[in-house]
Amino acid sequence: MEILKIIGAVITLMGSIALFLGALGLVRMPDLYNRIQTGTKASTFGTVLTLLGLIFIFPGWVGKLFILMLFVGISNPVSSHVLARNAYRYGVPLSDKTTVDRLAEDIENKEVEPVNNAL
Repeated sequence: MEILKIIGAVITLMGSIALFLGALGLVRMPDLYNRIQTGTKASTFGTVLTLLGLIFIFPGWVGKLFILMLFVGISNPVSSHVLARNAYRYGVPLSDKTTVDRLAEDIENKEVEPVNNAL
């Protein structure tokens, strides 16, 4: 029983480290789109690791923690995608270091509908 709590504590610590590194990534990234991507990956991974560690510490909570992991794994990337698309729609500029703009290419090739700035 004690070994499971140690394993859980180590996994929870790894999740906390992932969340911390994600926070550093928010400071280091050059534009909004890179910050959203960094924050989403780190917060999803860090939260899932933290919840996984809690499963080892509190085995009776497996169902509840699994549902939380599922919710975070689905809602976090979707909400970040919506934020990034709307930022693009309202003209938030890309970084000077950005070399490829796939959404602009798709709009140019008529693969997606153009964004409308007037709502």
